[in-house]
Amino acid sequence: MSDLPILYLKPGCPWCEDVVDFLARKNIAVKKVVVSGNREAMREMIDLSGQSKAPTLDWHGEVLADFGVEELVPFLKQRKVL
Repeated sequence: MSDLPILYLKPGCPWCEDVVDFLARKNIAVKKVVVSGNREAMREMIDLSGQSKAPTLDWHGEVLADFGVEELVPFLKQRKVL
């Protein structure tokens, strides 16, 4: 099992694409999990975050759900990643 943060995604989601691009530009590694068509992953994301919207990030037990880059930046700054 990976110790990377887990990013739950849906294909075609513009917020998901923006977040993936941002993380790649900042060289921040995450484990990407596509929830569309994957009941187990969707259930995991819902259990974790209480909702079904993507992207959802599990940052070592701290959850950021239904967000865009605008919400991700302060989240990562608080964790001293940016």
